[in-house]
Amino acid sequence: MALYTKESIERVRDGADMAEIVSGRVELRRAGRDRMTGRCPFHDERTPSFGISPSEKVFHCFGCGAGGDLFRFVQDTEGVDFKGAVELVADRYGIELEREAEDPRAAQRRRAFERLHELLERTAAFYVRRLWETDEAAGAREYLLGRGLEEATLREFRVGYAPSAWDTVLMACQRSGYTARELYDAGLAQRPRDGGRLYDRFRSQIMFPLCDPRGRVLGFAGRRMGESRGPKYINSPEGDLFHKGRMVFAADLARAHAAKAGEVVVAEGYTDVLMLHQAGLRNAVATMGTALTEEQVGELARLAPIVLLALDSDSAGQEAMVRAARAAAGKRVDLRVVPMPQGLDPADLVARDGAAAMRRAVEAAVPFVRFRVERALATGDLTSAEGKDRVLADLRPVLSPVAPSVLREELLRLIADRIDVPADTVARLLTRGAGGGGPGSAPAPGANGAQRDDAPPRPTLNPRERSERAFLAYCIALPGPGREALADLDLEHELAFPGPRRAAEHLRDHLDRPTSGVPEDDEELSRLLAELAVRAEALEATPAGLEAQRLQLALARASRDLAAARAAGGSVARLAHHRDQLKVRFDVAVQRMADESPDR
Repeated sequence: MALYTKESIERVRDGADMAEIVSGRVELRRAGRDRMTGRCPFHDERTPSFGISPSEKVFHCFGCGAGGDLFRFVQDTEGVDFKGAVELVADRYGIELEREAEDPRAAQRRRAFERLHELLERTAAFYVRRLWETDEAAGAREYLLGRGLEEATLREFRVGYAPSAWDTVLMACQRSGYTARELYDAGLAQRPRDGGRLYDRFRSQIMFPLCDPRGRVLGFAGRRMGESRGPKYINSPEGDLFHKGRMVFAADLARAHAAKAGEVVVAEGYTDVLMLHQAGLRNAVATMGTALTEEQVGELARLAPIVLLALDSDSAGQEAMVRAARAAAGKRVDLRVVPMPQGLDPADLVARDGAAAMRRAVEAAVPFVRFRVERALATGDLTSAEGKDRVLADLRPVLSPVAPSVLREELLRLIADRIDVPADTVARLLTRGAGGGGPGSAPAPGANGAQRDDAPPRPTLNPRERSERAFLAYCIALPGPGREALADLDLEHELAFPGPRRAAEHLRDHLDRPTSGVPEDDEELSRLLAELAVRAEALEATPAGLEAQRLQLALARASRDLAAARAAGGSVARLAHHRDQLKVRFDVAVQRMADESPDR
């Protein structure tokens, strides 16, 4: 993998606005000169424990421990590696990246991929021109506009048309300098079974570009025109660029809107998504017409924490929702179901009743667990005791993850009313054999509809390590005296823990910019320095406070030396006297710290 020069990465870091990047995921409020806080995007919480330092361009959550620099934030929220994060930020701010010298074979592979990307982009533009500028595409235009889609929407999504001739794209691309092999690798051309000449894969089809989260075309979905035999849609073949199971249609266009809304609407079809965007629901995407994969669920989770399934209300659509829940099991995704009128998909509903009707349907979305309950009651046999027992058996694993809540009580009453059994009996029967679930159980990760505040447990820091981290945060908050304190520090003997020791060694040379100069692969140090920088901004730091923190470290060392001398049976008088002197100085510093407090 080709790397970018450190100088160009630093230009990207310097040119990026940390607050702007984070505010796409978190509602921030200012909490100091260089500190902003909000609710952590990496775990569910009611009280904000997440903070950023806009100038240092770092973040840290005191609830779950997530932290790092702006590239780490992009990695964690966008699901990309470091290189991908740098590229996303560079694209966003229009900053050019420079590559380091790379292995010739790696450079050749990279250039080959870049050629394929360029070929797909040029072909997408070619299809768009064909749709709007040729007589052959009149039927396609009539069909699309007849569905209620506007030209502006179609152009935004780069919808096009593939001509009917067997080699139009093949010949046009070869004239532009692309080889037959490149056309084949890009999925634009295919070879007959008898091994004859290549021909265009897409012909007489409405073309929908399929893009990655950065908006780069990776492949196409072609919709057949007329009543020709075969599947209605043909996708690009699986290859080095295109993987259907990873794709979420329109994720690139919906990303910012989904992050702002905190939810993403998922439809089945391409035209559904276009109609939803046209109706003002700009956070809509599609599942590529397949059962939702775990990779797609991961992409949806990166778009927004709440996923609203606006799938067809027929049995196939309902079964697709159940499969979606299986793919989402254990992930931090809150699945909800948008109630759709019988026989209508989102595009049909917008065309028939208008955009407001679709927005009302989205607002009426119900937790997935309610959908499962209502579906089981609607399809189960409620006319016999045996049938009711089967329904309850089906609902037991559905209800067991839901913590005690108003939602759980409502669902129990709904079940009791429908099967005509007292609610307390229903609760008891649903608890039986549920593997510990039930009224007293905690919600499972990702239990839809349950209230959660489930930061992953963090290892409890040793009080001595907390003291060492506090000292380093004071050094960052007061770089003048902090630099002197760090220079006088005996790292080996006064810092007992490797994390703070490494951080102190780094800060001796980088106190003015604590997070700069950290190796890209040293995530542990980057995370700790980000935490210290955010802590520093939260301090009402005074020189007396820094002195107190410094003396606390000295006291801890003196106590360790004294204990070691006693264990060895040596003389302790001098060591005890030294410790007592430090204790007096520490008490004086603490009193000065209290006197200097701005609250006094």
